[in-house]
Amino acid sequence: METYIDLDRIAINVKAHRVLKQLLKENPVLEEIMRNARNETEALIGVKDWVTGILENRPDAYRFYRGEANGREEFEKLEWTDFAAIRILDYIDNAGRSYEDLNLRGEKAISNPLKMIWMAVTHGTGGAKPAFFEDMLYLFRQLEGTYFCKMPDSKKLRSWMDRFPSGLDPRIVKLREENRERIINIFIDKIDEGLINDKKYYFEEGLSREQKFLIMLKWWKEPLFHLRFAVRTPDLLNEMLGNSLDPDTMKVLKQAKSKGIPFFVNPYYLSLLHVRVPYFAIGADLAIRYYVLYSQQLVDEFGHIVAWEKEDLVEPGKPNAAGWILPTHNNVHRRYPEVAILIPDTMGRACGGLCSSCQRMYDFQSGHLNFNLDKLKPRKTWDEKLKDIMTYFEKDTQLRDILITGGDALMSSDRSLEKILNAVYEMALRKKKANKNLKNGEKHAEIQRVRLGTRLPVYLPQRLDHNLSEILRNFKKKASAIGIKQFIIQTHFESPMEVTPEAKEGLKHLISAGWTVTNQLVFTTAASRRGHTSKLRKVLNDTGVLTYYTFSVKGYMENNFNFAPNARAVQEQIEEKIMGFIPEKYYDEIKGFPEDAENMLENINALRQKADIPFMSTDRNVLNLPGVGKSLTYRVIGITRYGRRILEFDHDPTRVHSPIIHKMGKVIIIESTSISEYLEQLAELGENREEYESIWGYSMGETEPRIPIYEYPEYDFEITQELSNLEI
Repeated sequence: METYIDLDRIAINVKAHRVLKQLLKENPVLEEIMRNARNETEALIGVKDWVTGILENRPDAYRFYRGEANGREEFEKLEWTDFAAIRILDYIDNAGRSYEDLNLRGEKAISNPLKMIWMAVTHGTGGAKPAFFEDMLYLFRQLEGTYFCKMPDSKKLRSWMDRFPSGLDPRIVKLREENRERIINIFIDKIDEGLINDKKYYFEEGLSREQKFLIMLKWWKEPLFHLRFAVRTPDLLNEMLGNSLDPDTMKVLKQAKSKGIPFFVNPYYLSLLHVRVPYFAIGADLAIRYYVLYSQQLVDEFGHIVAWEKEDLVEPGKPNAAGWILPTHNNVHRRYPEVAILIPDTMGRACGGLCSSCQRMYDFQSGHLNFNLDKLKPRKTWDEKLKDIMTYFEKDTQLRDILITGGDALMSSDRSLEKILNAVYEMALRKKKANKNLKNGEKHAEIQRVRLGTRLPVYLPQRLDHNLSEILRNFKKKASAIGIKQFIIQTHFESPMEVTPEAKEGLKHLISAGWTVTNQLVFTTAASRRGHTSKLRKVLNDTGVLTYYTFSVKGYMENNFNFAPNARAVQEQIEEKIMGFIPEKYYDEIKGFPEDAENMLENINALRQKADIPFMSTDRNVLNLPGVGKSLTYRVIGITRYGRRILEFDHDPTRVHSPIIHKMGKVIIIESTSISEYLEQLAELGENREEYESIWGYSMGETEPRIPIYEYPEYDFEITQELSNLEI
């Protein structure tokens, strides 16, 4: 582990010297301060006096810096140069602070950027890398007003969106049919050769090749086929992709397998990857591809991954990180008073595929999760556990929202899912009846919202059939009668290329059942390309799906390859997402959409037409913070010698939190990649770095307000302020 003294002695390299030279050339005031300072303290004081003098002429910005003004409205008053001045002063105010860097397995990160510049100028040391100096170069250009943020116009935004076709494009559909044919023929050969033996999926004697192919096409429509025939090894994956993976990729995948990282890709999802890359869609499948293919960073870190979600570390009988006492230590997750996550002991603990940036990779590492689907079938003890969980929910004073997820809620069989939903209904009914005996102001919160978390509309749309829609429709009908008002499917489309004819058909089943379908996007590097998220929003709206959250990637160095810095999330929010801004005059109208969920597509189209917008930006760009929740309220208060920014997050003040929030304070996140490294990676993906130039200047954010469609309905009674199941 390096110490602070060690860094003082480490020389900077030639490239760093050259960027430093440019920094000083462009900023004579900074150079004068650095060269005249006899020590680091004089350097800090000199810069602080200079920048404070600038900021004091901007009263709103100065108040924001001092914490005397906050919130979205105050944030939007800030000008481009204000961001730079506030960041420099925050750097000085936090100079010398050390942080445990979980990206580097606990190595201490010490942030003192002005000292690093002074050491480099005076002694040629300090250990700072070129990425650090590049960030400093843009920071002082922003302060001096020589680096601007040029907002893209609607023409530019649409041109970015047009780069990405959807999976509904007839040309893409044709390519996927070719992929399906190739995959099916490989499976036919393997069954004929005895390499695949399955009690359900086999060929009778005497069938011709054509007959076998037609049978396979029929099987392709069955979800069980795709789970039974899922690809679990790198060699089979490469064979299914026409042996198109390069040797370096195969080396990483084989290393992953040898280290015990699970591998599970179903044939349908595999058919979405390009083998014959079309000229009109070069790189269009990358957001999908990098969900299937593992990175070297993930392989290197597996075995050293640290749990991101503190709430996941639960000991029976003890409160979790947010202070909640839970009925079981692995079936209920909880962070907010109003919400509980239910993870059943059914097939719902599994997924239809494994995402490379999965937040549960820590659990795969520890052996708590796997893709042994037979072991995940409901056990006899589940009925009793489900009963205990419902009793816990029933007695809770604040709970109004239950999210059934996993894994994946729709991986549960129809029978298992129906049993869980019926248990929720009976619990909600008992809770409602019990409230009749309580006085106003002492009543408990009643269940208002039921959600199902699933990626199967993407991974396995064959699961979304008539039988499932009937279960959902019937549950909504009887649950509505006892006061439950919101029925939501939360899904996870990562790319417009995942919106296929099969997915569109499956979504129709969910929407026709009267459930609102919302999407959560993980903002990976490939998904963060200019125009990609906007195009996804539009394509989802075109199928009746609302966008719900855009998440920055969670985790540490294991997700380095897929990590897009929070500055990019703010840039996307301010520069691209604005295209789908919904005027407030439509808020009352949109609030009623879930009550008419069967006609969601028609309602979305009507509002888009009236507001003259290509999509409805109903999502919020956030990071899911350990122990605190979703937020994009942060300031960059430090930077490591590698150029990786250190962010100080505050919680989202628009949500009700556990009282522990007042003891936890702010959360420090050290990003796993620098802006410079991120832009280099984008360039390798074929992107033009100049289109992202303003990213350097985004160094703070404020969580967006929630669109009213996601607000809870008002009770017609007063609930108690008492918190149950809580131990601080």
